[in-house]
Amino acid sequence: MEALFIFIIKSSGLIALFYFAYFFLLRKETFFNSSRWFLLAGLVTSVVLPLIVYTKVVWVDPAPVTYVQTANYHYVPNYSPQIIEEESFEINWYLVSLAVYGIGFAAFMIKFGIDFYSLNSVLKGKKVEQQADFKFVDVNENIAPFSYFDYIVYNSSMYSETELESILEHEKVHSDQHHTVDVIISRIFCILFWFNPIIWFYKKAILQNLEFIADSEAAKKISDKKAYQYTLLKITTHETCVAITNHFYQSLIKKRIVMLNKNQSKKWNYWKYYAVLPVLALFVLSFQIKTIAQEKKELRNKAALTSKNQDEEVIKITKSTTDQELKDLSAKLKTDHNIDLQVSNVKRNSDNELISIKLKVAKENGKAQVIEMNSTEALKDCSIIIDKDENGTKSVSIITDDQIDHPIVINNRNVVIRNFNDSANAEDGSLPIHPIAPIAPIYPAGPIPPAPAIDMSKMPKPPVAPKNINDKAGWNKFEKDMAEFERKMEAIEPQLSAYGDQIEAIMAEREAIFEKQMEKYEIAMQKFNGDMDKYDRDLEIRFGKDSKEYERSAKQYERDMKKYELDMKQHARDMKQHERDMKQHAKDMKQHEKDIKEMEKENRKS
Repeated sequence: MEALFIFIIKSSGLIALFYFAYFFLLRKETFFNSSRWFLLAGLVTSVVLPLIVYTKVVWVDPAPVTYVQTANYHYVPNYSPQIIEEESFEINWYLVSLAVYGIGFAAFMIKFGIDFYSLNSVLKGKKVEQQADFKFVDVNENIAPFSYFDYIVYNSSMYSETELESILEHEKVHSDQHHTVDVIISRIFCILFWFNPIIWFYKKAILQNLEFIADSEAAKKISDKKAYQYTLLKITTHETCVAITNHFYQSLIKKRIVMLNKNQSKKWNYWKYYAVLPVLALFVLSFQIKTIAQEKKELRNKAALTSKNQDEEVIKITKSTTDQELKDLSAKLKTDHNIDLQVSNVKRNSDNELISIKLKVAKENGKAQVIEMNSTEALKDCSIIIDKDENGTKSVSIITDDQIDHPIVINNRNVVIRNFNDSANAEDGSLPIHPIAPIAPIYPAGPIPPAPAIDMSKMPKPPVAPKNINDKAGWNKFEKDMAEFERKMEAIEPQLSAYGDQIEAIMAEREAIFEKQMEKYEIAMQKFNGDMDKYDRDLEIRFGKDSKEYERSAKQYERDMKKYELDMKQHARDMKQHERDMKQHAKDMKQHEKDIKEMEKENRKS
């Protein structure tokens, strides 16, 4: 709510800036069209500019961090508890102001609606005469002539032909240049900023300038300027006018007549329109630049490490550390501190820079800490910190980059920290292990055996029936040959049946394998979700929801869920492909059956 009041104050200040610039510099100039756009630009700027905020980052030295010892002589930040004082009852002036503003806003909105209703009452049921782009409405009411968009309303019985011509030319300018839009915009701003007295003067300046424009343009088309001025004087007797319209009558007739007879302003006076720019720049520099202080990384690390313990040793491993230096480091730690350091999985790029390394440190209490770093680029620095408490007890920990107590995932480096004792996390203050999302199975793939080819040349030939119906011996022989032919044809069909059985067995085996894999995957995903819930609770308890660690975990979980969604989509695609394969198999079988029937048909014909 405070931001809303700040926005209103800034907008009101900008409105005042543009109004006073117009009043003191531009009010007496004859650049009426330029003044129109200047005043509209002021309204737009007053709303838009307070919303534009430039962010400036200032790097500052880190504040000193004090640490306290835990039971195992590890160090954690020391925070002072907040003291909450019981507050007495106070009036919330923000709510009171908002209520007052709401009442005023509602009242002026109602007035705005009533004005629209009044306008509609004037136009309703009237005869409209269309001429070019204008709609003329001749009314009987005793009201001042006005225009509303392309409508021009007047009472012809109240004026002579010459006076009416002057009036219509004036109103045509309003309608042709869409001055109604300016009137409505100024009215809306009066509703929004009704409490600001400047906005009402601002609206008056807009309406007055619109009349100057219409007078100037109409006078160019009328030969008798004096007659036009007399018409202005005559219209002042008609005090009834419709709101939210451009009406011919204005109370400042004297100023309009003065402007009609004033000489054109010199062009060099255009500089006055740019006089507000330095003030706008000052406004932006003073109120629209948000400064964010960030601590310098190296100094923050140094301050934190220095604050932890003055009696400690930090051994750095950089991307340029050689194999021999790693061996010397292991020997030094063993000799000086009785610490076992095992170095493995060392890989380097073409520039002989470390891109992979695994460090394992065995602690005095029998626990171990392991850090693995893998990357396609050179690794960042890693440090082994050995500190000693006042009793002489040593503790060792591995850190990387700007983390004081634990490594993290940075860019494309996969940084894993692991303790060999479940209770190690709770005791040494290291970051909980982030669960690893399971990998979705892939539907088993492989070639499908081709369908057996049928050699038409090896197909048995059907016997020929005897021509003489009474030849019993011939018919007996024909029946025996036909039985033999059918037996040979039946011997071909098992080939297709065996092929179908083979395909079905292969698909059933693949489905069974995939279903088992999916069952394991779903169980693994349930376990992963449970582990993530526990991991988030641990982070929230130890660091809070606003911590970077918690935010990083949430983003990693979001990435895992997106990967899971992609895996499910791939699974759906695999099942569709399986369905297409089965349809193709069925199509092939139908084609073979069709081929067999065609051959039988051909044999019968022969």
